[in-house]
Amino acid sequence: MGNRIAIIGAGAVGGYAGAHMVQAGEDVTFVDMWPEHVEAMRRDGLRITHIRDVPEFTVPVQALHLTELQQVSKQRPFDIAFICVKSYDTAWATTMVKQYLAPGGFCVSLQNCMNEETIAGIVGWGRTLGAIASSITVELCEPGHVRRASGKGGAAHTVFRVGEVHGRITDRAQEVGRLCALSDSCVVTANLWGERWSKLVTNAMANGLSACTGLISREILLDDTLRQFTARLGSEAIRVGQALGYSLEEVHHLDPEIIARAGEGDAEARRAYDEHRIREANKPGGGAHRPSMGQDMVKGRRTEIEFLNGFITDRAQEIGLATPANAALTEIVKRVEKGELQPDPQHIKALRLN
Repeated sequence: MGNRIAIIGAGAVGGYAGAHMVQAGEDVTFVDMWPEHVEAMRRDGLRITHIRDVPEFTVPVQALHLTELQQVSKQRPFDIAFICVKSYDTAWATTMVKQYLAPGGFCVSLQNCMNEETIAGIVGWGRTLGAIASSITVELCEPGHVRRASGKGGAAHTVFRVGEVHGRITDRAQEVGRLCALSDSCVVTANLWGERWSKLVTNAMANGLSACTGLISREILLDDTLRQFTARLGSEAIRVGQALGYSLEEVHHLDPEIIARAGEGDAEARRAYDEHRIREANKPGGGAHRPSMGQDMVKGRRTEIEFLNGFITDRAQEIGLATPANAALTEIVKRVEKGELQPDPQHIKALRLN
């Protein structure tokens, strides 16, 4: 028998990756907390569409409400549980599925932010892996329907990076890589922590800005002040990651040192950064996507700001580094989230932190 797989949180990323697994014949059970979404999947299947190049498809799926997971106690347990919830839901979601794991079963964090330590605190480091989805641009746009605002990454951009927390390449990491590769390009990495922090930097440069300004990526990148602020955010985050000893990978398809120096005011680095980001924004379809935190704000959902820019600021304080841009953005997003402010680019421009 093949692995029995659980997708805990069948939202944008979990739904997208899981639907491709189902399409390939894998045994997948989706568990979600949005009742209408579960009912739509049961009734109509899970629909996957792309903005270009890829035909849409719909697969019939096994979908459970949270309150129904207990029925798994009478069934074969899960071999692999992909944790695909928001970071603030990681602890309870992992605790919930732990009792339904097979003796050799394990959890995979397929999330933004750095949640492996939280998961390991519940199931143990030996039952914890990480999987990063890079520039996947997916959205759960309605119950039962995940839309990707691009085509496939393929050879041009590796979307998934899977790794063990200890950095060794194992059979189970290869198996998780195979499962992720059913939906797009994937590599099994020996540098999970460097990959994870690099993705954290990528998200920190975009998500909170979209959430507190109300703008999509292209609008942010084509505004000189906001674009420069993205470099400042990235620069602070990169310097923290380097100080923590991480070996960083590319960020927004750039050498992280270029971003770091651009944010610190180096004229040559800033020219290179500006040219690259403006070129990316002006590509057909480039930057037309609203980052996930921007989507959350539009939908009235809680954001992950404390686990992104706030997390960077917290780690920086531990080692004596200052991150004023990330700290300021964190507080602004929290105020917009609470309704004390309305989304507006002026919140960032008034900071004068560039």
